[in-house]
Amino acid sequence: MNARATAESIALPVLALTGGLGLFGAFVWFGGHDPVQAWTLLFRGAFGDSFSLQNTLQRAAPLMLTALAVALPARAGLTVIGGEGALVLGGLATAALPYALPLPQGGAGTAILLVAAAAAGAAWVALAGWLRQWRGVNETISSLLLGYVAIALFKHIVEGPLRDPASLNKPSTLPLAEPLRIGNIASFGLSDVHWGLVFGLVACVLAAVWLGLTTHGFATRVVGGNPRAARLVGLPATALIVTACALGGAAAGVAGGIEVAAVHTSANASLIAGLGYTGILVSFVARHHPLAIPPVAILFGGFLAAGSLLQRRMGLPDASVQVLMGFCFVLILASEALRGRLGELFVLQRPPVGGTPAPTAASAGAAA
Repeated sequence: MNARATAESIALPVLALTGGLGLFGAFVWFGGHDPVQAWTLLFRGAFGDSFSLQNTLQRAAPLMLTALAVALPARAGLTVIGGEGALVLGGLATAALPYALPLPQGGAGTAILLVAAAAAGAAWVALAGWLRQWRGVNETISSLLLGYVAIALFKHIVEGPLRDPASLNKPSTLPLAEPLRIGNIASFGLSDVHWGLVFGLVACVLAAVWLGLTTHGFATRVVGGNPRAARLVGLPATALIVTACALGGAAAGVAGGIEVAAVHTSANASLIAGLGYTGILVSFVARHHPLAIPPVAILFGGFLAAGSLLQRRMGLPDASVQVLMGFCFVLILASEALRGRLGELFVLQRPPVGGTPAPTAASAGAAA
């Protein structure tokens, strides 16, 4: 990627996010509130003090993993938006496995739970890739619908066969045993942040290494960038696409497992919080690049963390930050129309060397 393309890849998301904040300010102003105060509270609620920063980092952890569920298939040429389904099934697998198997206590048992979560998420998203390759089913539609199926299965099992009899008003599974839970980092001033943040960062780094430094990852990028060339050189496109989907789904499944093992301690309706859908936005803003995902996830984790402050200080609904993210998503999609043309907007206005103005369409027609 040349310098111009790199600058454009950074400038377009930044412009889209700035525009999203501007539209959110207008939305707040039309509601009778001060937009400057809203922007200030967004920053303070996300990064204003140690408590806010830790809250932001904790919310960013699952977003890193659900964003990979979009980014990795995207590098193989697919638009998969099924991270929410993979997340809830990963959480369900984590909560359900102790019912079926006696697990060792401590880190070994926790690792087994996360492997089960990864397997559940991988199988679910890989199904969308398989349907695309073998049956020609659009992966965007199939992954979205599979997400709804996953949520329905989750609710059926949690409210039925695996329901804890003690959970009355809020059906849930039995709580995980204390030794199987994931604790907080408790160092570097992050005592309120669980180890899921480290899992997310490591997963993004490993994904970048796989895509950039391995032959398998390079082949996946070739399939995503030029499918015809991939077929001509004999690359196994189907296997590569299904593998990319499985790896992305595994990341989202681990996100669900971590949410159960570190935050909720059981599988319940709180797991269905839209983290998989927010991961779609994170991946698109990051241009599906694994190393760009963590800072974007932290930004949007900050938006989510600031929602309660907006509610307390300005009387705005906690969900008003969803409006902000919606504006950002629309502008990110719209900015694709400017890709490859951003520099032309300035080049066309620049006179040629010597000061002679560039010919216009009217003058060219007159000369003809």
